[in-house]
Amino acid sequence: MTRLSRVAFIGNSLPRRCGIATFTNDLQRAIAAAFPDLKTQIVAMNDRGHSYDYPPVVGFEVNDDKTDDYIRAAAFLNAGQFDVACLQHEFGIYGDEAGKRIMALLGPLTMPVVTTLHTILAEPTPLQRGVMDRIIASSAKLVVMAEKGRELLREVYQAPAEKIELIPHGIPDVAYVEPDQAKIKFGFGGKAVILTFGLLSPNKGVEVMIDAMPSVLKRCPEAVYVVLGATHPNLVRDHGEVYRESLIERVRALGVEDHVVFLDQFVDQSTLLEFIAMCDVYVTPYLNEAQMTSGTLAYSFGLGKAVVSTPYWHARELLADGRGLLVPFGDAGATGDAVAGLLTDDARREAMRKRAYSSSRSMTWERTAERYVEVFNSARKADRPKIVLLPERSAIEREAQPQPEMQLSHFLSMCDDTGLFQHAVHNVPDRLHGYCVDDNARALLLACALNAPGEQRLPEALSSRFAAFVQHAWNPDTKMFRNFMSFDRRWLEDRGSEDSHGRTLWCLGECARSDASPSRRRWAAALFMEALPTVVSFRSPRAWGFALLGLEAYCAVAERNPTAIRIQSVLADRLMSLMSLTETDDWVWFEDGLAYDNARLSQALIVTGRSTGAPSYVKAGLRSLRWLMTIQTTPEGLFRPVGSDSFGDRRKPPKAFDQQPLEAAATISACLAAWRAEGKSEWKADAARAFAWFLGRNDLSAPLVDVDTGSCRDGLHPDRPNENRGGESVVSYLLSLAEIRQLARINGDRIKPAPLLPCPPKLAEISQTSRGRFVTSQISQPAGAVSTP
Repeated sequence: MTRLSRVAFIGNSLPRRCGIATFTNDLQRAIAAAFPDLKTQIVAMNDRGHSYDYPPVVGFEVNDDKTDDYIRAAAFLNAGQFDVACLQHEFGIYGDEAGKRIMALLGPLTMPVVTTLHTILAEPTPLQRGVMDRIIASSAKLVVMAEKGRELLREVYQAPAEKIELIPHGIPDVAYVEPDQAKIKFGFGGKAVILTFGLLSPNKGVEVMIDAMPSVLKRCPEAVYVVLGATHPNLVRDHGEVYRESLIERVRALGVEDHVVFLDQFVDQSTLLEFIAMCDVYVTPYLNEAQMTSGTLAYSFGLGKAVVSTPYWHARELLADGRGLLVPFGDAGATGDAVAGLLTDDARREAMRKRAYSSSRSMTWERTAERYVEVFNSARKADRPKIVLLPERSAIEREAQPQPEMQLSHFLSMCDDTGLFQHAVHNVPDRLHGYCVDDNARALLLACALNAPGEQRLPEALSSRFAAFVQHAWNPDTKMFRNFMSFDRRWLEDRGSEDSHGRTLWCLGECARSDASPSRRRWAAALFMEALPTVVSFRSPRAWGFALLGLEAYCAVAERNPTAIRIQSVLADRLMSLMSLTETDDWVWFEDGLAYDNARLSQALIVTGRSTGAPSYVKAGLRSLRWLMTIQTTPEGLFRPVGSDSFGDRRKPPKAFDQQPLEAAATISACLAAWRAEGKSEWKADAARAFAWFLGRNDLSAPLVDVDTGSCRDGLHPDRPNENRGGESVVSYLLSLAEIRQLARINGDRIKPAPLLPCPPKLAEISQTSRGRFVTSQISQPAGAVSTP
């Protein structure tokens, strides 16, 4: 690969007044300073016909309402032979509704795109979601500035984990100084200065701090609140200075006009740093939790200021562990108490300042520039290796192959005394990203699968550890499971996604049926029923599918529970309704697009139909799975899972990459469920072909697994395997291996499809006594069933 020599930045640029413009220029300058031989240019966005006196670094201007400008910008970048384009994305700066015109620029580009996402919405509109999905698909890398961003990209947008990079907002590298000299320069000598800066707009919550000033002044009479910043240009354009005037009137009404100063200025960086230097306490009283990034917060924090903030996403992460104070949204009383407490306690304020300054040294613009260049290099296109297809063998030959042994050494290395780590760097567990209930639920599923005949069980302590993680994830206040936990065992949210809740229900249902411990089976059944009703309010089809898989397992061993039976019917009927609304002759699916874990939807209907005696469910599941398998099979007969680059496409053939182990595992389970329902050998052949994908029968002829350690790479890029081997991937492989090994132990010629049973035989009945304890009683078993110890 040639050396990185030319990088283009796409976004707003100074002297346009906005945070994205400031960030774009700061990042460009930092990279130019750190890498003098690297040529950088900016493609700048002009808003609604405005023009700006740009510096020479701006090589092309785009009027945000003119699609032709976007197309010409792409031609400019292609002609300039830039190695990477770095897009700064924020809704509202690329014209049109949801900024969809940006795709006219991204689509024709011949270089990889690295996108910095300044806003990531947890609940986007359909149009915003469509734009985000296309940007994610068009980007080689996605940069976020907070862990919450990574979480939303994975859970809401199903972005591939390997695309996401966390690079904190950059900060100037300046010395730690006391505020006295700067106070004197600006005329605030002898005052206790509280500061808020940034473009003024209603979402900043300045009125909350104004309302807090009377209580602050009672404890600190010399306090003054400085509000630095021009009114946001869009607000001025649409409403003039009505908002600023309302704040001034509010100050007068409270009688604090001698202690609140408005500085209507948009200052350059050196002046801004002096203003920050003079403050004793910096306040960000934002009113909206969904603030992914705040440059004003990052700068004040990086200069070693004591910060009081509302708990929006960026602040919650940056100010954790005593690095700042968080107060409730819109609470003037709590804000005043926090600010006054810091102003009147010099030792506490100084300790907080030093914690902030010392912990921010990794955020300097120089370090940020280095990390961006690393990401640029990793995003660049490399020559794709020549694909050599292995000769095709018959399904019988493939099924006759000896299966790999169950090797657990990598899986065990990915576990500690908390649970299973989410990610790995190559095969080294990555502590930085902690844990999630998704992966620990999958690990508990694996523990249950290894109770099958011929397999070696996991150590009891490890199974108990996964169960404990799931139990701890349960939040009885929200009636949902939390998902993400940091390495230091702090939950990063009050509730996880709908899909993570559904997946945990699946794990609990299976645990209630097949865990080795009777006590843990009773625990799983009880928690399953406590968490089940929440799923009725969900809108995610995958959450419904996961829950149905759990219900099939739970209902196989529990007494007929009216609530479970009712919810099982509701969720299955919802999937049937989706399919009836969406299905056409050439699109036999539940949604207009394909995403992740696709085959689980088909599997859920198949197993639900068999367990409830509903042939229509089984037929719909088989029909959708047959269609899915036709588009997941190459002309050469290889299994090709739906690539993550397809996510967001509507009724289009799936893209080939990136391919992920999760899809192969889901397909194997679904095909074996179909085989049990129909008894046709084609389903076993499909399962075997999907499993062979792990071993190297794929588009790159590249093995995903190391059979000696049981590790599994995180997927296939267009040019190479992803060498990281995280928790999701290893469990996906091991679960698939367990299923394939069980299949190899069965003589398929003597197995007939089981009849549909309105009330299936149970291995155990779980009933609750009047005193609330659970009693397990063994009853009749079907022929060939294996008793659970």
